[in-house]
Amino acid sequence: MPASLVWDIFCTVVDNHGDLGVCWRLSCQLRDAGHQVRLWVDDASALAWMAPGATQGQEPGITVIPWVQACQAEHAQGWPAADVWIEAFGCDLPEAFVAHEVAREVTRRNQPPVWVNLEYLSAEPQVARLHGLPSPVMSGPAKGWIKHFFYPGFGPGTGGLLREADLAARQQAFDRAAWRRQHAPALPAQGLLVSLFCYEPAALPHLLQDLAGTPSHVLVTPGRPLAAVQQALATGMAPPSWTAQLATSQLGFDHMLWACDVNFVRGEDSLVRALWAGQALVWQIYPQDDDAHHAKLEAFLDVLEAPESLRHFHRVWNGTAPGPLPKLDAATLAPWSACVKAARSKLWPHTSLVDQLTEHVQKRLSWAQD
Repeated sequence: MPASLVWDIFCTVVDNHGDLGVCWRLSCQLRDAGHQVRLWVDDASALAWMAPGATQGQEPGITVIPWVQACQAEHAQGWPAADVWIEAFGCDLPEAFVAHEVAREVTRRNQPPVWVNLEYLSAEPQVARLHGLPSPVMSGPAKGWIKHFFYPGFGPGTGGLLREADLAARQQAFDRAAWRRQHAPALPAQGLLVSLFCYEPAALPHLLQDLAGTPSHVLVTPGRPLAAVQQALATGMAPPSWTAQLATSQLGFDHMLWACDVNFVRGEDSLVRALWAGQALVWQIYPQDDDAHHAKLEAFLDVLEAPESLRHFHRVWNGTAPGPLPKLDAATLAPWSACVKAARSKLWPHTSLVDQLTEHVQKRLSWAQD
């Protein structure tokens, strides 16, 4: 087996750049494992702050390519064939790209790339049943080829979670006190530092009101969270101590999560990072029209073995139960932090997503050569 493979990762930015955040972490971890990565994306603008220099070719081993070039034969012909195709979150590969690659493989009489449909993260029980299942291509230029579903997850039988090989060492070396002094210099030594990365939860004004006048400080991330806070404060309510954080790289975002006492996160990437941070967390799941996110939220709380106060806070924060929110203080946060640390300890021994994905690819390539 070759030590280094060429991976094509395809990503369409649906909303809030969360898909791109996952794909960028995946790209970096594959690169760090010795592989070459091409990230095809329809909107790479968020990489300007998420990974400065990435679109200018300043990340060795990773090439960011506009999605439109995959639809143009003159561009596709200039790229060497990939060993792996990743369809991130159900995006469909451009048919022109697939047709060109099929023709190239037929001409070379070589094996097709390993084709993986990387799904969204969920704690629901069906994930283990669906993970790894084949999906034959029934039409189009690649008819007869096979994709495989790859489901990230929290337990055995799933694809695991994204985690860098050196994450524990970096967390151990992190100077939490210095970070807090720099970003919240007026916070008392025993004050509560809160990070806020959310959509527009109906309970946000109540949270801000509860924090007003307490020894706490809120770090508000840019975009929708900042707009939501500004809208809530425009009603004339007494504001808590807070500052708007600048858009930062993924490493800078991790540092904020490590430094805070409680992290409000949303979507998929920030949830996993908050779990690895090991601090109390509150997750706002992406809302779905059919309310399917209710079951997904409960499944995650079960995995977390969350105490009742944390379950209730999540339900109110996500609008699945009426308020009020439990007040945030040291007594409330202590069992929340404990349960997150316990969950992290259980999840850490599981093989990471990149290691499992690499193993899947190597098996498929080996079988094709036999």
